[in-house]
Amino acid sequence: MNGLGTGRPLAGRGIAVTRPRGQAQALAALIEAAGGKPIVFPLIEIAEAEDQAALAALIDRLGEFDLAVFISPSAVDKALDMIRARRKLPASLALAAVGAGTARALQRLGAGTVIVPPERFDSEALLDLPQLRDVAGKRVVIFRGEGGRELLGDTLRARGASVEYAQCYRRLRPEAGAGVLLDTLARGGLHAITLTSSEGARNLLDMTDAKDRQALHRIPVFASHPRIADAARELGFESVHVTRAGDEGLLRGLVEHFSDENRKS
Repeated sequence: MNGLGTGRPLAGRGIAVTRPRGQAQALAALIEAAGGKPIVFPLIEIAEAEDQAALAALIDRLGEFDLAVFISPSAVDKALDMIRARRKLPASLALAAVGAGTARALQRLGAGTVIVPPERFDSEALLDLPQLRDVAGKRVVIFRGEGGRELLGDTLRARGASVEYAQCYRRLRPEAGAGVLLDTLARGGLHAITLTSSEGARNLLDMTDAKDRQALHRIPVFASHPRIADAARELGFESVHVTRAGDEGLLRGLVEHFSDENRKS
């Protein structure tokens, strides 16, 4: 049975979900509902920022800012835990998120209106919004992981804003090896890998030896952003598919690909 006409277009397909643990459940559930077998295999671990005192001091000054930008769901989780422990979010503080998943994380934790791009979920799309174009004289704080991209802050400064970074988490390569994923691959149970970060793609190959990398390179990869897809190609993956952003975009890309395969078979 190939899943066509059954509402289970991913039937029989093992799909690696590589989001950090705690953020993988939504995509895993979507894959399972479509008949697939989600293989939850985080390629990035989220740890506390090393300088907790600096983060706490900045949070104590939140009332000085006009806009707070959250780069990822991890930024929401780590920052709001500390914000709740120390103070309330200032009512005058506007909130922005790079993507819909980050906006939903803010709203689940009690935020009201969140500025978020309608479709393309990246810093460039956020910067295109009117609310981030007219920022001259505004004070902006960006909650992000250590060592994040500088584009957002640099552009806002060029537009006349004062910008500070709140480093609220670190991204680490998981200590566990790739054994579970490689065992699934050897049994013929791995049919696709979803990627939501370039760093995760690099971590996967760093966790494997040359022989295993060769086998992994033949597995179709589904990337949620063109930048991630470019990184996957540079790392040697042979079949790279760019999907729309977010979990729903990844699912749609998977369904379209495997539905085409099913029809051809």
